[in-house]
Amino acid sequence: MKWIKKKWRDYAVLLFFALSFNLYFLLLMRTSQVTYLLYLDLLLFVFWAIAEGTAFFVFWKKERRKANFLSEDELIYDVLSMPDDREVFAHDFAILERHIQNGFNANCDLQDYVAKWCHEYKIPLTAALLVSEKITDTSVKISMQEQLERMNLQVNHMLQGCRLQSPLFDLQIRQVPLKECVRASIRNNQFFLIRNKFQMNMTVGDEVTVYTDETWLTYILDQILSNAVKYAKAAEEAQEERCIRIWCERFPDTIALLIEDNGEGIAECDIRRIFEKGYTGSNYHNGKYKSTGMGLYLAMQIAKKLEHELSVESVCGAYTRFRIALRGCKNENADSIKL
Repeated sequence: MKWIKKKWRDYAVLLFFALSFNLYFLLLMRTSQVTYLLYLDLLLFVFWAIAEGTAFFVFWKKERRKANFLSEDELIYDVLSMPDDREVFAHDFAILERHIQNGFNANCDLQDYVAKWCHEYKIPLTAALLVSEKITDTSVKISMQEQLERMNLQVNHMLQGCRLQSPLFDLQIRQVPLKECVRASIRNNQFFLIRNKFQMNMTVGDEVTVYTDETWLTYILDQILSNAVKYAKAAEEAQEERCIRIWCERFPDTIALLIEDNGEGIAECDIRRIFEKGYTGSNYHNGKYKSTGMGLYLAMQIAKKLEHELSVESVCGAYTRFRIALRGCKNENADSIKL
């Protein structure tokens, strides 16, 4: 049936020319010479039948081989080399689609497992933090709490990373007081800010509201503050107190939140790459913290999902300033106004 569908046009054209040829010569030849025409037709038909039979046999073998491969659960494009065959394409497409779906399901299961593990892990971790409060030796208590807080930050980081990669990325965009997000982030990092003697200078008004997801914006701020702690100048190198300034500026359609620290800064060769996955830069920070290059990468991915603009400027050895542009409530004061 496939052979007929494939060759019927050729057969129709061949039949038309054969009839035309015979009719033409029948009109020109005598009756006694018609036998020669029949012999010629028979000879041509035999040659055509042999050629067509050979072609059909090759086609039949190829179709049989293809049918055997189509019954297998693996890609057959490279084996059969039939780029224009719809059945081969449909077969390989279905297999690739199934493999992708299986990989997607396995990834979702892994994300669910990691998320559940993080929640379960936080229970004994919180208990350990409470128990550490009863330690009487101050130096041991601080050292213990520092390690537990680091573990807590890493678990939160892992949990948010799983949520970010999840196909069900939960966003709840609403009108949020910007100051509450900043305060929440400072609370999340307060142990390390106090431990490293940072002076906080926040001038964000209570009336400043933006459209964002409070949880995810707080996570972005957590990464920025965490980096400020990691890349703070060593005590013997610092000529002034460690300080983090947080303020915002209002524009016609956006509100820019700025976070500036007076730490080591970012080298010019690194500043364009700090949001790349796994990039740790060429700066050697104080040695207390090991960088994975994932924090700012995830922060940028979240900012894109929130449709916020995250950027950075820095002078090596002087300061680093992060800028987050958010959609705020419209205000008649259009020009840049510090709040």
